[in-house]
Amino acid sequence: MHEIEEADWLRLQRIGSGKEAILFTTPFCGTCKVAERMLEVVVATQIPLTIYKININYAVKLREAWRISSVPCLVLLKHGEPIRFEYAMRSVDYLYGILKNIE
Repeated sequence: MHEIEEADWLRLQRIGSGKEAILFTTPFCGTCKVAERMLEVVVATQIPLTIYKININYAVKLREAWRISSVPCLVLLKHGEPIRFEYAMRSVDYLYGILKNIE
């Protein structure tokens, strides 16, 4: 998982890289830490997907544009556009399934 800032993501988005996901978190959110650990396990399976992590406190443009209401929020993207928002990180298996099958 790559930690990234909003400005960097906005620059990357213009390049377009296919399938990605962004985990929106805050530093003191315990549930966010659990989500991060679960996603690290998924990343270890070498799924063909880039996962970024952004501190929602410093991502005002994305938070407002995508209407993110709470953290953790995993946003699945295709060509830089959100196609799915996940607020409940149910299990590693669940996350693996949704990330592997982004269409």
